Amino acid sequence: MDVRRSGDRFRGGDPATGDSAGIETLHAFSFGRFYDPDNLRFGPILACNEERLAPGAGFDEHPHSHTEIVTWVVRGELTHHDSASHTTVVRPGDVQHLSSAAGVRHAERNDGDRPLMFIQMWLAPLRPGGEPSYTHVAGIADSTPYPLPEAGAMLHVRRQSEGERSSVPDAAGIYAHVVRGRVRLAGEELGPGDSARITEARGLELEALEPAETLLWELAAV
Repeated sequence: MDVRRSGDRFRGGDPATGDSAGIETLHAFSFGRFYDPDNLRFGPILACNEERLAPGAGFDEHPHSHTEIVTWVVRGELTHHDSASHTTVVRPGDVQHLSSAAGVRHAERNDGDRPLMFIQMWLAPLRPGGEPSYTHVAGIADSTPYPLPEAGAMLHVRRQSEGERSSVPDAAGIYAHVVRGRVRLAGEELGPGDSARITEARGLELEALEPAETLLWELAAV
């Protein structure tokens, strides 16, 4: 198991402008001007970004291709618009999946009056190309994982009360990201923004040390 702490994330944006645009991004993987050849990906996972947008801030329309983009809102509301005419407001507990395939453009904004925080994860598809697609699942339940066969992955959400234990899927790879609270996984304590990359996960449990929410990616290969 490889544990990565929240404080070790790369800070995105342009240091010359700081947070004047109302956007703060923290990267878990090599990204943009932060190039780390030993931290390019874990299995199909290419990025796990923590994004914080002030009211009125956002990312103007920009292109993506050959990437599965999955977004989880922590607080606030995210307004999504893409070139395939999808416009959606994504709220906490929703899963948003944009399959960019051969190419799509989208914009993401905080059109609300409260700060927005979301986790955005990029995964490499098993096969490039194809037609873009968009899925928005409102209020996903803990017992209903979100399958992402395009990348050989499945997303599990674990919301736990203090002291509660939850089984971790047996898999070739597990990527765990703690959204809130503190948990114990394979003897390691993890807090908000911490992550763990596990190969050949077998018989593991996730224990909540306080009320917690964790995203678990079950990966068919790493």
